[in-house]
Amino acid sequence: MKKIRLAVLGSVVSLLAACGSTPNQQPAPVVERTTSTGKPADSVAAAPAAPAPSGRGYYTVKKGDTLYRIALDVGQNWRDIVAWNNLTNPNDIKVDQTLRVAPPDRAPGTAQTATVAAAPGAGLEVKPLGAPGSAAAAPAAGGSNKSGPRGDKRAYSDTALAELEKPDATPAAAAAPAPAAAPKAEAAHAVEKPAAASTAAVDDEGVSWMWPADGKVVGTFDGGKKGVDIAGKAGQAVLAAGAGKVMYAGSGIRGYGNLVIIKHTNNLLSAYAHNQAILVKEGQSVTKGQKIAEMGKSDSDTVKLHFEIRQQGKPVDPSKYLPPR
Repeated sequence: MKKIRLAVLGSVVSLLAACGSTPNQQPAPVVERTTSTGKPADSVAAAPAAPAPSGRGYYTVKKGDTLYRIALDVGQNWRDIVAWNNLTNPNDIKVDQTLRVAPPDRAPGTAQTATVAAAPGAGLEVKPLGAPGSAAAAPAAGGSNKSGPRGDKRAYSDTALAELEKPDATPAAAAAPAPAAAPKAEAAHAVEKPAAASTAAVDDEGVSWMWPADGKVVGTFDGGKKGVDIAGKAGQAVLAAGAGKVMYAGSGIRGYGNLVIIKHTNNLLSAYAHNQAILVKEGQSVTKGQKIAEMGKSDSDTVKLHFEIRQQGKPVDPSKYLPPR
């Protein structure tokens, strides 16, 4: 019995010893956490949207505008405006929407950037020789650094002094005529601008005009009209006042009824409003005197032809273009 107790006591001691011993355990990994000074992604303010383009070549839609009216006012084809702005529906334009109304290659700033880049003397201050600071600039203008004879220590002599004076004269002489290049470049650009303007003027003057209909003039440009009103009879022939291409034929511009617009040059177009019938299609080339419509009173109280000439989209006095009668 005593042996059994000793055996049990020994087992208990062994069990307690096993529980008390600690096995070789690896220490728990320590992760060093650093506080980030950056703001959470959701708290960072979103970058402001790029401002809508504005200025020449762009138009902001106003209440009551239609794409056809905008095209007439800027002297462009409405189909071109649709293409330049990737519009899927020409009738779906919104107030305050900005539209490009000039070809992309004529975007404002393009020509100016090219002119500035081409001017070699822009922004440079030209000083005469002998002025303060000109001596320091002379080595740079010469294009090379002087390495001798000042790089060597020589004994004073008349020969060494003569050699020191020779290199100074050459860079200064070469640098003197350089500033003359800038005025020449500027003069060349000054000549180019009048040439472009004169080309447009020649194109406009090359259009031969005639009256678009027979009848009494009942409204004039000086009387507050955007063109002239010519009274007539329903079905009377409306003729193209000059040769060109039909830019618009339809009734989508309020106040003009059935309207035909002909483009004569890049700057000039003519408009024929209130017709009862249109006889031409968009994109069709017409000759001077060709019948393009029949006079009527669509969107008007009386039978008449409202005729406009527009230069770069702005109404001008037709009497300055039409021959006297």
